[in-house]
Amino acid sequence: MIVPEDRQMAINLIDEAVTAGARQPKACEVIEIDPRTLRRWKQQLHKEQALKDRRKESAAARTPANKLTEEERHEIVETCNQPQYKSLPPSQIVPRLADEGRYLASESSFYRVLREVEQVNRRGRAETPKVVTKPKGYKAEAPNEVWSWDITYLASSIRGMFYYLYLIEDIFSRKIVGWEIHETESAELASQLIRKACLTEGIHQEGLVLHSDNGSPMKGATMLATLQKLGVVPSFSRPSVSDDNPYSESLFRTLKYTPAYPNKPFEDLDSARKWVHEFVHWYNEEHRHSSIQYVTPNERHNGQDSEILKKRKAVYELAKEKNPQRWSGNLRDWSPVTEVWLNPPKEVRAEEQKLLKAA
Repeated sequence: MIVPEDRQMAINLIDEAVTAGARQPKACEVIEIDPRTLRRWKQQLHKEQALKDRRKESAAARTPANKLTEEERHEIVETCNQPQYKSLPPSQIVPRLADEGRYLASESSFYRVLREVEQVNRRGRAETPKVVTKPKGYKAEAPNEVWSWDITYLASSIRGMFYYLYLIEDIFSRKIVGWEIHETESAELASQLIRKACLTEGIHQEGLVLHSDNGSPMKGATMLATLQKLGVVPSFSRPSVSDDNPYSESLFRTLKYTPAYPNKPFEDLDSARKWVHEFVHWYNEEHRHSSIQYVTPNERHNGQDSEILKKRKAVYELAKEKNPQRWSGNLRDWSPVTEVWLNPPKEVRAEEQKLLKAA
């Protein structure tokens, strides 16, 4: 915007350009003003008015018609601090005042006035909601780098009694690397299972990440001490956020929705252990997992998936070579999954969504 002091100079420059043969709109375009603005400036000169911008002055002098007076603001604060209203939010105060035949201001005005005097607090005994940071993301590029574990209930034949299935899964291979069933849940039993799983998998170096939710068995002193002794890094979900532990949640759903899951509650602890033993064998040895290119968890855990997927690719190439008319597009992608994320960062999630759309 051209300041008032320079407007006379702009008018002179445009007049000179027009006298020299230039078109006025083009000259105005060079100065970056509209021809109508030029005419207004010249009219002001003709009427001997000062060439200055009065828009800010008029705006500053304008007062909103609905602005609260100081007395009204003071009355709002005093009303909110009265004993019968001091524990209520404006959304409760305004209707009550209306029932008494009083109207001071809208709810939004109440909030604005209270905010200015620093009285916008959670009234009553409710605590301010806590913002819990999303857990750190971990990437697994090989077995035994990131494990996920949780506890689920298995119904017993005794009403109100449950058996507790402790289950650990390797997120890279989806292999169940440890499980036990007990009649109670505790940090001591969980720490015993973790030690057994580490011993079975030959975990000797520090760095294994173990993710879980925020239950007491997961954060108990015995459990945390065991993890520290084994060199295992604990990772926890946010409270009441199941998406932070998706692998265990998905595995439990597979377990309870498999066709072989009993229609009736388990008669005793031994029958529950027997059934879960058979499920774990099926899941690890026979189940082709969709997220790891339909190989079994054991095949991927043992590094056999690359060779299996290579053979599948060769089968598809041969089939296309024999009957090319049946193939309207590219061959199915049988490339091995090279990395698996637990709670991936935003940029990784965005890249995954982009690849899904491209596919």
